[in-house]
Amino acid sequence: MRVLTGIQSTGIPHLGNLLGAILPAISMSRHGDNDAFLFIADLHSFTKVRDPGQLRENTYAVAAAWLACGLDPGSVTFYRQSDVPEVAELTWYLACLTPYPMLANAHSFKDAMAKGVVPNAGIFNYPVLMAADILLYDSDIVPVGKDQKQHLEIARDIANAYNRAYGEDTFVVPEARIDAQLMTIPGTDGRKMSKSYGNTINVFLPEKELKKQVMAIVTDSKALEEPKDPENDNVFNLFRLVADVPEMEAMHGNYLRGGYGYGHAKKELLAMLMERFAGERQIFQTLMADRGELDNQLAIGAEKARKVAIKTINRVREKGGYGRLD
Repeated sequence: MRVLTGIQSTGIPHLGNLLGAILPAISMSRHGDNDAFLFIADLHSFTKVRDPGQLRENTYAVAAAWLACGLDPGSVTFYRQSDVPEVAELTWYLACLTPYPMLANAHSFKDAMAKGVVPNAGIFNYPVLMAADILLYDSDIVPVGKDQKQHLEIARDIANAYNRAYGEDTFVVPEARIDAQLMTIPGTDGRKMSKSYGNTINVFLPEKELKKQVMAIVTDSKALEEPKDPENDNVFNLFRLVADVPEMEAMHGNYLRGGYGYGHAKKELLAMLMERFAGERQIFQTLMADRGELDNQLAIGAEKARKVAIKTINRVREKGGYGRLD
């Protein structure tokens, strides 16, 4: 079974990226029956990040984060999206069979419009490029968060449309896999953790900077001695995602008893993050100081990915009336 997932290179992966995508994908890749394709979506990032130095830096940071979190590049296909040019060609073929209203109703486009952003064609076509990312590799399963479920459904619709037009054996129609517990990782303000909201926690930061992010978590104004509601508190809801059950239950009890302030909870969360990601933080810094090793690992993955991609694009080319690639 082929499993595929990707992370955009819009910055250093934050806690939401780690818990919601990177760590689950690595865990899934370790199952013997899974053939994992894990990639850095740097072409998607170009809709927002235009500075070439920043884009390269972001890409290295995402690669380092994957590897620091325990990814074994020898047992998966780990690659940079832009290193596989066939994805751009496939995007064009898919776009020609994608109805305009489908893209106009996509969350990515409507969110941009709602925020007052003048969306570029890249944002409008985001779901088509995402479909190409998936269909190019005959992906069976695509782990997605709640906010990406619609885009996976669009990919399925596009695949089915193409199969009806050119043969049912053209594309594998992928299935979504959603982890209900990790559907949405809360940010420091309670909304979904997102760079665009400025509410992220970056565990790869130096301790002082990480502390500032943790201490900025929004809470209510209950006094130290008052009992508190852990289920509706941002600090506790983040702590429970990284702590073991006994530690989570202990903090839960402290909230209900009172005499325990949000400052205490934030200090416990910071200590837990430092402990939980101590090894990852060290490996991340080592990798970021050795860009050559990161380039080497990504080049190996791109070679593996292109072997699959060329087979798919040749199949599409032949069915559409074009010649095969060499």
